[in-house]
Amino acid sequence: MSRTLKTILIIAAYVALLVLTVYLFPRYNNAFNYHYEVGKPWGYDLITAEFDFPIYKTDAEIQQQQQEAIRNVTPCFNKTAELPNGIFVISLEDYDKLNTGGYKRVSIRTGKHEVTTLPVGELMTPKSAYECFGKLCEPNIIPDTLANNHLYQNAVESVSQTFGLVQTGERIIDRGEIVTAQTYQILNSLARAYTEKNITRQQTIYVQIGYLALIALLIALFVIYLAIIRPRLFGQLRATLFFCLLMAIFVTTSFLILRFTADDTLLYIVPFAWLGILTTVFYDSRTALMLHVMTVLLVSMATPSPFAFLFTQIIAGVVVIYSLRKMTQRAHLAHTAILTGLAYALAYTALMLTSTGTYTHLQPRIYMFIFANMVLIICAYGVIYIFERMFGLVSDVTLIELSNVNSDLMHRFAEEAPGTFQHTLQVSNLATEAAKKIEANALLVRTGALYHDIGKLMAPQNFTENQQGGDNPLSRMTNTEAAHTVIEHVSNGLALASKHHLPQIIRSFIASHHGTSLVRYFYNSEANAHPGETINEALFRYPGPKPSTKEAAILMMADAVEARSRSLSEYTEESIANMVNQMIDAQIQDGQFADTPLSFRDVEAIREVFTTKLIAIHHQRIAYPTLNTQAAK
Repeated sequence: MSRTLKTILIIAAYVALLVLTVYLFPRYNNAFNYHYEVGKPWGYDLITAEFDFPIYKTDAEIQQQQQEAIRNVTPCFNKTAELPNGIFVISLEDYDKLNTGGYKRVSIRTGKHEVTTLPVGELMTPKSAYECFGKLCEPNIIPDTLANNHLYQNAVESVSQTFGLVQTGERIIDRGEIVTAQTYQILNSLARAYTEKNITRQQTIYVQIGYLALIALLIALFVIYLAIIRPRLFGQLRATLFFCLLMAIFVTTSFLILRFTADDTLLYIVPFAWLGILTTVFYDSRTALMLHVMTVLLVSMATPSPFAFLFTQIIAGVVVIYSLRKMTQRAHLAHTAILTGLAYALAYTALMLTSTGTYTHLQPRIYMFIFANMVLIICAYGVIYIFERMFGLVSDVTLIELSNVNSDLMHRFAEEAPGTFQHTLQVSNLATEAAKKIEANALLVRTGALYHDIGKLMAPQNFTENQQGGDNPLSRMTNTEAAHTVIEHVSNGLALASKHHLPQIIRSFIASHHGTSLVRYFYNSEANAHPGETINEALFRYPGPKPSTKEAAILMMADAVEARSRSLSEYTEESIANMVNQMIDAQIQDGQFADTPLSFRDVEAIREVFTTKLIAIHHQRIAYPTLNTQAAK
């Protein structure tokens, strides 16, 4: 991938994160975004009325009053026929409706301009008329549906939806005060007033521009941090996608919760600890803290109580990152989950006590959410595996599993190429100590060293460490063929690594442990055999690439000095020190470490470690005295 395309994709990833955050942001149309319940303490600052607004009745109150207004209506009927004695007969069905509705009187239109009002009790049904007069009478009044609907509508509309007025500047509620039923109605009325308040399109645009600027600023701060403090990560597309995806997951989850529930207490169940865990495991703790802080700041802009959210989440994030500097065992996650749960519970309890002055308002469900959060933190082990596969990353747990010398592949390595295997172990030990000295990733270089020569398994007899003084097949080849055979162990190693699904970072050690150096033994032999001729160096050089990290450079040095140490004629401090210096100087002069971040101080520290370790390995032993036969008698 070209550098230009990579830069475009990195920019596109951050822009996509910005667009997603702005699109999901839940507070554009609601300036009164608080969570409160009757009987619970108000957890925010003092609220005063910024404008006059009415106090709205509850839906239940309005419905009750509307039903009462309808019962006070006098239904209209039309007379259809004249009956003896001037009686009014109504159908049994209509009579039951009047009684069920609680109506007291009815209005009967008897003529074009004549209306009679009667109590409902004076109306007769066909049955009661028969009992009274001894003959069957049909109903002679029917409901005036059109007039009645009009009366009912007027009755409903006559009920006011408000019962009071809150004036500008009037105090409503302050932090710690209990939300009463009346206060609850006032707060609901204020929220409704904010919603119904006329906001011009221009004002809406300005609000959105403001949120866009704040969100963009937070994302930009994280990008600036990477550019200045972690430039290596700043230019990595994989790292960019990793950070953007993590932020997007938690921003989306949080915003959807706030958008559909407006209950910020549910955020206690969201495992923000995953931000710190995943970033610490795959990158470093400082970047993890920065990513965590930027993400919770983004979410806090939409929460009803930003201070409480920030306070608890930042404390929990710091605890996560400090307790999980290195994750080399599954138990470390459980330890982190317990500490994080305690931090959440302590922070929440402390905030509630300071805001209410009593423990009676602590909500048990919050502690249940915190417990669920702890369980999700433990589940991060599976999430780590998913991210490893998605981004080709390697965690310390995976490295430890790969460095197990009792695995099937390592067991085969030891059986079929014992000399190379022993060389690999020595290189691993040297590289590990050097990495510790210069504060590189010792576990990574140790694991990479164990697999760097795995390609020799394809033809172990071609390498002197496995021949045990026997036949050397390379001696029957031309120098060019022999060099090709030796160089081929790199491509064979990559093929074996692919077959056994080794992570890409381990494959990079296999590919770069010789860089683009010469197979000097056969190159020199070819030059000596053809004096005065130009030798094609490309036939004797490894394909590379050159090492690009401190760990890869350490492995290249360790591999060279360990192999060369086996051919020394004598093992003295001076001979070992000279050999180490010569091998490392030759690699530096060949430009093999030009792409690595090694400093001169790092190189000197590595020389010192290699010299000390090799002297300890090859120190001269004291000869054991033999038993004198005469003395034994």
